[in-house]
Amino acid sequence: MKKVIIVGAGISGLAAGIYARESGFETTIYESHSIPGGASTSWRRGGYLFEGGMHWLTGSSERTQLNRLWREVGALDDSVRITRRDPFFNMTDQNGTTVSLYRDLATLREHFLSIAPDDKKEIEKLIKDVRLLSSVQMPAMDIKGVRVKTKASFPASMMLSMLPALPRMAYYSKYSCKEYAARYKSPALRLLLENIIGEEYNASGMMFTIATLISGDGGYPEGGSLAMAARMAKKFLSLGGTIQYKTAVDQVSIKNGAADGVMIGGELVPADAVIITRDARSAIDTLFDQPIHEPWAERMRSDTVPMLDTFVCLGVAADLSHLPERMMFQLDQSLCCAGLELNVIGYNNYAGYAGYAPEGCTALTAVIIGDSYDFWKKARVNGTYEEEKRIFAETIIEALSAKVPEIRGKVTVCDVATPLTYERYLGSYKGSWMSYMKKGQSNVVYPCKPDSMKNVYFAGQRLRSPGGLPVALTSGRTAVQYLCFDTDSVFQGNI
Repeated sequence: MKKVIIVGAGISGLAAGIYARESGFETTIYESHSIPGGASTSWRRGGYLFEGGMHWLTGSSERTQLNRLWREVGALDDSVRITRRDPFFNMTDQNGTTVSLYRDLATLREHFLSIAPDDKKEIEKLIKDVRLLSSVQMPAMDIKGVRVKTKASFPASMMLSMLPALPRMAYYSKYSCKEYAARYKSPALRLLLENIIGEEYNASGMMFTIATLISGDGGYPEGGSLAMAARMAKKFLSLGGTIQYKTAVDQVSIKNGAADGVMIGGELVPADAVIITRDARSAIDTLFDQPIHEPWAERMRSDTVPMLDTFVCLGVAADLSHLPERMMFQLDQSLCCAGLELNVIGYNNYAGYAGYAPEGCTALTAVIIGDSYDFWKKARVNGTYEEEKRIFAETIIEALSAKVPEIRGKVTVCDVATPLTYERYLGSYKGSWMSYMKKGQSNVVYPCKPDSMKNVYFAGQRLRSPGGLPVALTSGRTAVQYLCFDTDSVFQGNI
């Protein structure tokens, strides 16, 4: 039995560990933190659970192939309740007009037309294209030449049904969300479309988000990030795998052009192969004696635009279950804080989820999108980091209180997680958890195996732009398929 070391117990590392054990490899995962999950994480403060990773899950619908993969690795099972909030998202403009993103296509169409009758032509185009894009799924395929217990099945009929959507995907990729939204006359509808995923993001991502919801996917699994990662870790351990927590891998050891293990605390831990699931953008520079300079790595360095958020997590001593689960508001005046200019503010409301807050209380998170990394880095260097976090939190709480009076004076717990928090916790590039796809950019797929060394495999969300949980899952599976191919082993996945 060949020994495999996996760097990182995030979703990709856990998936790779499960497939490696099922395929007969002795497998140990080394994780620098005390819990599994990586970027798919949550944390507890003062009796509250704050969701800091997954906000919806692609593949939560049983009609998708990804759902079968999530079930295969133990992330989902019949006992896990999936919540599909409707409307998914609400935006209120300065005039008090609220536009909602509904999951039912007919309801969405009628709602948009009621808000913006003058935009009927554009709305009808959007509805038509969302219907087309809702047929698109992310396939999980087997790599060429690998021996498998069960061949991956992605029916030809499903592939054919996706073909008409391809030209529309290319069309929307030419615009940013802000540019696409500008064609609508209604200020309220423009505001919603700009902020579903972020105004500078490639508009195809916005359309796919709407299409995911319309297809019945994009639900939130009970327990969120922590529970999902815990279920995967439990499955890995049940297969005989080992997880070493609070154990950081310092370097991948390369001898005679091949990995022979990892360095931990100055000692070599031998292995026949190493699967790196730590953020690849960071790993290519930090996990080897010399940075990797293969063409794909140089492209990753030049093309990666990190998606960065700052989380303001609030424990509110009030039951806010009467409020929408996800709400955003246009500010009367823009705010300048943490080097960002904010024109909208919002919250994710977890009042409807058991265990997220003490009885009669509510956990809220405000996710502030924007590249504030340099601001926080400077504050850390000059010693003002904690004070700047306090100021930032107070600014956000005051802005939210002006829009949601129910929270004023009721915030009893506050926790701020900046990009530096995620950088420290994950070792990821600038603390980012996905990559921006700006207008004109297409999906980029990076190789799982470097050319300059053997027995080294990469997995994780950075291997395919823009990233996210589905890429983490499928890339972990792919890494083990390459491992099986190289060792003439049979891959044991059952999809």
